[in-house]
Amino acid sequence: MSDAEKEADLVARLQAGDKSAYVECVELYGGGLYRLALRLMQNEADAEDVVQEAFMNAYRAIGQFEGRAGLGTWLYRITYNAAMMRLRTPSPAMVSIDESLEPDGPVTIPSQLFDWCCLPESDFETNEVRDFLEANIQALPETLKTVFVLREIEGLSTDETAQVLDISTDAVKKRLHRGRLWLRERLTAYFSDKEEYVGIGVVGG
Repeated sequence: MSDAEKEADLVARLQAGDKSAYVECVELYGGGLYRLALRLMQNEADAEDVVQEAFMNAYRAIGQFEGRAGLGTWLYRITYNAAMMRLRTPSPAMVSIDESLEPDGPVTIPSQLFDWCCLPESDFETNEVRDFLEANIQALPETLKTVFVLREIEGLSTDETAQVLDISTDAVKKRLHRGRLWLRERLTAYFSDKEEYVGIGVVGG
């Protein structure tokens, strides 16, 4: 059975009220939805609430699911919307701060470039570097972070990410590019400050 056939079978069982299908759905998608929610909410309890709410909303609406997008894409969108409702309701200022960054505006070149892309993979396997990278992913502006997480971490395609966020594929590409540049600049500063890397491909901006 192909992946498409497996998904169609799962959807049919969900729509028929098969409880085992609910469990299977959580097992298949719960981890990815939680990772997205956690990065958006930055709080484990809130992330768990968002995922629970998302699954409940999905189960209530499963009868209207028509398969125009994949089941996983549909669930990511519900989770994203649930997280945004929680984030924007208590703190309207968060929206204006994010909008002021113009995520779809002109791309600016980082002030300095460093060839960290060519460093040994082992340099990215230390706890220190992983923690630094994770902290900076969390610090990405909301719209850039969501695209980066869906594309680079959860592995969704450009089209799927566009469907989740209800934006164009061009907007996804621009935001992903800006997110990568944003992280590159911070990793540039991180590795440039390390004494052992002084003089390796640092270029002034």
